[in-house]
Amino acid sequence: MAAEPFAEGEIVLLLDRAGNRRLVSLRMGARAHGHKGYLEHDEIIGQREGVTLRATGGKVYVAFRPRLADYALEMPRKTAIVYPKDVGIILVWADIYPGATVVESGLGSGSLTLALLRAVGPTGQVIVYEQRADMIPAALTNLRRFSEPGTVPDEDADPPNLIVHNQDIYEGIAETGVDRMVLDLPEPWRVLPHALDALRSGAMLACYSPSIIQVQRTVEALEVTRGFGQIESLEVLYRPWQVKGQAVRPVQQMVSHTAFLTFARRLAARGRRRWDGVSDESYLADDDDMVLADELIGTSGALGVAADGDSDADAAASTSDDPDYC
Repeated sequence: MAAEPFAEGEIVLLLDRAGNRRLVSLRMGARAHGHKGYLEHDEIIGQREGVTLRATGGKVYVAFRPRLADYALEMPRKTAIVYPKDVGIILVWADIYPGATVVESGLGSGSLTLALLRAVGPTGQVIVYEQRADMIPAALTNLRRFSEPGTVPDEDADPPNLIVHNQDIYEGIAETGVDRMVLDLPEPWRVLPHALDALRSGAMLACYSPSIIQVQRTVEALEVTRGFGQIESLEVLYRPWQVKGQAVRPVQQMVSHTAFLTFARRLAARGRRRWDGVSDESYLADDDDMVLADELIGTSGALGVAADGDSDADAAASTSDDPDYC
């Protein structure tokens, strides 16, 4: 399929020879200003991807349609994002597929939501729980401005396969029969009792946690519920290599830790919830776990993590605005 020429209203990625990225929304008569002159938008509109352009000051750029990773790294944001290196693993390890119903906690700036929307496609649905109403408008703007290659984004319409609840997911999940759930919040273990009811048998759960202590508590809580199996925790390291003639080596700076990812699969067993009575058969099966279940599932205030904000580990792992972060 031949690529269509750039059209007014499209988002274009400008790359210079050093690999620096810049997003530009094309408008007739507008200019893209840089440190060394400017580019006329009219010179880009009507051209095909990969065209080489020269600014008034002599600097050379190549114009492409942005990849999802390019857009996520360069789009405006008020919060740290889930970086592409982690998004890719989430999509594959959590097996996000076309037509799936996915519940996500935390809209943030929309980077993970963008990937989920593309993965589930027009026949699927992404349902986001976002507690902070002030975060929603900016994130929706980011979602509206990204479009598939060759199409002009409709900045007045939300994606048709998206539902956003301005609600606290710790308080409950309205949906049932959910295929996949992705939790990016300080205390994922507090959501597990609700996840037991929301997820269908065989569904996948993914948790994004900056701190290994958060991972430990989440995994222990998953085991206590007896409603999840195939539990796995991992992290993704991203190390580009420089290949220039005889100089072949890793780049001097790499992206190592951003977060830990924990995955689990919903079993057919009902599982145990902290509000179950002591007469419940699942509790009677092992009295030693009764106290542990109450301590681990749905209890806030541990690990120095505030229920209504980010932990110190969140902040430490999310402070980089390096455009090469992936």
